[in-house]
Amino acid sequence: MAKKALISGITGQDGAYLAKLLLGKGYEVSGLLARRSSDTSWRLRELGVLDSVKLIDADISDLSSVIRALHATTPEEYYNLAAQSFVATSWYQPLLTTNATALAVAIVLEAVRLTDPKIRFYQASSSEMFGKVQAELQDESTPFHPRSPYGVAKLYGHWITVNYRESFGMHASSGILFNHESPLRGIEFVTRKVTDAVARIKQGKQREMRMGNLDARRDWGFAGDYVEAIWLMLQQPDPDDYVVATGRTVTVREMCHLAFRHVGLNYEDHVVVDPKFFRPAEVDVLRGNPAKAQRRLGWRPKTSLEELIAMMVDADTRRVAAGG
Repeated sequence: MAKKALISGITGQDGAYLAKLLLGKGYEVSGLLARRSSDTSWRLRELGVLDSVKLIDADISDLSSVIRALHATTPEEYYNLAAQSFVATSWYQPLLTTNATALAVAIVLEAVRLTDPKIRFYQASSSEMFGKVQAELQDESTPFHPRSPYGVAKLYGHWITVNYRESFGMHASSGILFNHESPLRGIEFVTRKVTDAVARIKQGKQREMRMGNLDARRDWGFAGDYVEAIWLMLQQPDPDDYVVATGRTVTVREMCHLAFRHVGLNYEDHVVVDPKFFRPAEVDVLRGNPAKAQRRLGWRPKTSLEELIAMMVDADTRRVAAGG
C-alpha cells in the first residue's frame, strides 16, 4: 500500500515542491486548504501536480478541523509547512504571525498526539531564529537570538516540537532551513522581487528597483533541493533537528549583480536604496553549517546560487513576456 502524507502549507513554495517529491515516491498526498482567500493553488498547478493531490478544507488554527483531516487521511507522515512566513509583515502583524506561526504548531502537534501519536511529524523551523548570530557558522547547537516577531514565533514552534518529542516520545523533527528560493517564491520575498524586476527592466516595463539593505548576507539555496532533506528527516529511525543550508553566504548586492548580469545589465544602473525597506532590527548575516544533515541524512544541495538565480530570472522573463 502507498504511504500517506498530510501537508499543511501545501499551496506554498515548499509545500508544492514537497508534494511533487512525495508523489514521485509513490505517496498518497493530501493537503490542508484554508478557504480564506482567492485561488492559492497556482504553484501546485505550475508543477503539474494539482490534480494528483487531495485538498481538504481545514485550518491549523482550529484543532477540530485538523483532527477531522487526520481521521479522513490517516497519514503516516505529517509535514507542517504552514505559517505567516514573510518576515517584514511580522512587525506590522505580530499577533497574526504569533497565531499562524507559533500557536498553530502546538495545535497541530496536539491534534497528531490525540489522533495517532505514531504519525511522524515535521516542523518547518527557520534560520531567522538565529537572528543576531552567536557564531560565524550556525549549526544545531548555536544559541538562538531572533530579531523579528517572525523569528520569535518560529522559535516557539521549534521548541514546542522538541517538547512534544521529549514529553510524549513522538517522532517529531524540525528542519532549520536557511533561505531557500525558487521560481515559485512569492513576489514579496527579496530574491523574487529582484528577478521579477530584472525581467521587467530588461523588457522595458520598469526602470528601477528600490531596495533596502544591500549589505545583508544570506545563505541561499533551491527549495526543490531542500524538500528532499525534509523528507529524509522523517525516514530516520529517530527524530532530531537538522540545519539545512548551503554553507555559502553572499550579500543582497551580490545576488542583485548575478540577476542583472544574467540578462546583460549592470545592477548599479537600476537599483536604488530606499530607507523605507530597511528592517527595524536587521539580521546582518546568516550562514548555515549543514554538516549534520550531510552526515546523518546523506543530503547535499545540488543547485548553486548562480543556477538558482538564472532559473528564477528565466521564469520571470517568461511570465512578464506573457503579460504576467
